[in-house]
Amino acid sequence: MPNNQTSIMTTPRQDKMRAFLRSIAADFFTREAGKNSLITVTDATISPDFKRGTIYFTCFPTSEEEKALDFARRKRTELREYIKNHAHLKNLPVLEVKIDEGERNRQRIDELGQQG
Repeated sequence: MPNNQTSIMTTPRQDKMRAFLRSIAADFFTREAGKNSLITVTDATISPDFKRGTIYFTCFPTSEEEKALDFARRKRTELREYIKNHAHLKNLPVLEVKIDEGERNRQRIDELGQQG
């Protein structure tokens, strides 16, 4: 798992939903994102009651992260509609989007390792 936000104990149903959310969010942001930055969905989490979910992403170049986060937050409603149109879910989770700090830190460590 790319970050530490995910609970250690998840059910197979949660794992399946996480994978689905990660995949569908990646597809959505690929279609919707502008050409100024590359948004990569790295992970997704879902609450045990399936009512709340979080999509984690990275952005390249990193100088565009705040703009990408604002964009992703503005598009949450459209993302929920996209999920509703591509899945047969009884209840859609309320989604939050966040920059994946764990992945960003891993990339920074890789950069430092290459310099040394």
